[in-house]
Amino acid sequence: MSEQPYSGPDDPRVTALRVEQFAFPGPLRDRLVDAVLSGAKTSTTGLLTQYEAEDEPVPRAGTRGAVVDSAGRIVAVTEITEVRIVRLDEVDLRHALDEGEGYTTVAEWRAGHERFWHSDELCAVLGDPDFTVEDDTRVILERFRLVADFR
Repeated sequence: MSEQPYSGPDDPRVTALRVEQFAFPGPLRDRLVDAVLSGAKTSTTGLLTQYEAEDEPVPRAGTRGAVVDSAGRIVAVTEITEVRIVRLDEVDLRHALDEGEGYTTVAEWRAGHERFWHSDELCAVLGDPDFTVEDDTRVILERFRLVADFR
């Protein structure tokens, strides 16, 4: 028996899902959400320390999330297909490419992510204005698939 498709962003099955937020509201989030909806973005990276600071559980394969845009509207549902926790210096090229941000090397990917991770906004979330990542910083690598597109 197949699952009934979601009727839209107001479907109770969608509104009950964990909210998935890519970056902070603004141009970066909008680009990332567009990449998810186009299929270009099928992976994402989070800092383990951020999950700990926000008292959030580590994501698990099989979990679905309601993707929100910068206006807070639910625009999609994704399902996590794989989760790995690795050192920052262990991130591989496949993961970097699948983030869908146009990076062609792991070094480019890391530089872009370090700009975000060292931003005032993220340092405020972590409660550490001097936060910095190192090779041994633990990151959570997620792979996901698009389940529903509400745009």
